[in-house]
Amino acid sequence: MALKAQRRVRAVQVASLGAIVDRRKDGVIYVRSPEPLGEYPARVTDRLAFWASEAPERIFLAQRPGNGEWEIATYAETLARVRRVASGLLRHGLSPSRPLIILSGNSIEHGVLALAAMYAGIPYAPVAPAYSLAVREFAALDEIWQSLKPGMVFVAEGSRFAPALRAVIKEEITVVHHSSKPDGFTSMALAELEGTEASTAAEDANRRTGPDNIAKILFTSGSTGLPKGVITTHRMLCANQQMLRQVMPCLSDEPPVLCDWLPWNHTFGGSHNFGIALHNGGTLYIDAGRPTPELFGETIRNLREIAPTAYFNVPKAYEMMLEHLRADAELRKTFFSHLNFLFFAAAGLSQHVWDELQDIAFETCGEEILVVTGLGATETAPFALSTGIEGSASGRIGLPVPGVELKLVSVGERTEARLRGPSITPGFWRRPDLDAVAFDEENYYCMGDAVKFVDPGDVLKGFAFDGRLNEDFKLSSGTWVRVGPLRMRLLAHFGGLLQDVVLAGPDRDYVTALFFPSLDGCKTGCAGLPNNAQAAEIVGRPEVRSLFQERLDAFAALNRQNSTCIMRAVLLEKPPSMETRELTDKGSINQSVMLKNRAAIVDELYKDPAPAQILMIREEKSWA
Repeated sequence: MALKAQRRVRAVQVASLGAIVDRRKDGVIYVRSPEPLGEYPARVTDRLAFWASEAPERIFLAQRPGNGEWEIATYAETLARVRRVASGLLRHGLSPSRPLIILSGNSIEHGVLALAAMYAGIPYAPVAPAYSLAVREFAALDEIWQSLKPGMVFVAEGSRFAPALRAVIKEEITVVHHSSKPDGFTSMALAELEGTEASTAAEDANRRTGPDNIAKILFTSGSTGLPKGVITTHRMLCANQQMLRQVMPCLSDEPPVLCDWLPWNHTFGGSHNFGIALHNGGTLYIDAGRPTPELFGETIRNLREIAPTAYFNVPKAYEMMLEHLRADAELRKTFFSHLNFLFFAAAGLSQHVWDELQDIAFETCGEEILVVTGLGATETAPFALSTGIEGSASGRIGLPVPGVELKLVSVGERTEARLRGPSITPGFWRRPDLDAVAFDEENYYCMGDAVKFVDPGDVLKGFAFDGRLNEDFKLSSGTWVRVGPLRMRLLAHFGGLLQDVVLAGPDRDYVTALFFPSLDGCKTGCAGLPNNAQAAEIVGRPEVRSLFQERLDAFAALNRQNSTCIMRAVLLEKPPSMETRELTDKGSINQSVMLKNRAAIVDELYKDPAPAQILMIREEKSWA
């Protein structure tokens, strides 16, 4: 194999980002792109009308029903359906104050309803299906429902959502369903709603809709409280897509092809990726898979057939892909055949995963593939900071994209990122109390994320992520533990053995950790484990515990300060639970909820003598 320094990276039209820096006497730093933001449409649906005229027969959305054949919707078909459904929504009394709520996951039907609402100037809220289907109690869904006061609700399969609907519906409302009818409700089939004749009222409503009208409300999972609704305007979504085109011109050079599972109730899938396909006249193949052992096979099946021009995913999914890419030549050939770049977000990608992806790409096509990442949030639509053609490295988040202004403010010993621009939310749905604390005196949105210069002497090297400010905690000694950077170092140190980690220790004498082992990584590092071994058997094997003990001791030897050394750890066989809100719908761990739910385990980490299942570092040391 060629040395990595000699490898060619596949040529792709991605920009090199610049920066204008303004350092003020009070220590505040402002950073922006030297490139002005180009023009963008007034409404999201303007691009649907454009492509329906320019490329009417091009596939816009595709999905696989149970028979395995792709069901498609062209741009012309989608626009015609959108106009009819928009007319139906208006006839049923929906308005800016009576929004549409969508409880089901990604589908062509979901896409048509969402675009129809936006076409008619009606806000809509896509809500994570887990709030309805993966829980026994519906407190989060009820909070969302009472906040929205919707005029209509859509569920793909009415019978599956009936228990959730019974829990939250307190007054008469029309339930629209696609397949099975929900018993006990006033309901109508989507086909009936779509049968409405397109009206001049819908066209008039579309003309009245402007850039600052609400397109949708996205409810974030939140780290401590119940979900909060982030207002997302047409201006935010359209400006954000123009930012993407200026950083990644390859998206508009040819119609992008995406194969994507990321949920549309989340900004990454529903604003960023759905928007990329729509804005650039591309095709979005809706992947019914998920980065879980039970569903990831569907993702692999789709990627054997569909060659994406850009691939967007969360780190967990890239980790799961490695095994399949190693073993499946057909998958490798298709996946890398037209791929311009890889993009990840929502969490840091472990360096060993990054390196192996590039190794496999080089072995398959003789080129590495550019990796792009950045920093954003639901409140930023989400694209805000990005790496460029120079590529990235683990932990780096790049520079502000055209149109976004970055403000750096010292918060204790670290620096908070604050953002302003046309892609930033104007606030939260019916929550002025949240608005009051989310924006500073210059109307910059306070992200709560800490960043730092990669090289203070060279701004063009961009920024590195420095953790979430609200995740950090103090030990009993008053020493701060910087959770984000420490977590990233742990994941890198343990490599393929560790799927994720949660750090514990507020007001305690030392830091401990809850380890979620990578079962595949443990099998690889432990000869003799059967392929069908269950989590409890894997975690309990002496060989596996020995591997983790060795890595824990090695980490302690490299990190001798009280705030960076992990004194004790426990291997958990029970994975994070979405039902108990330990896991968000995009697959990331909610640290505060995890520590609350597993308080008994945390207590065991601090017992003396420690229970047998607790791993303890072997070397006694004097703390710095």
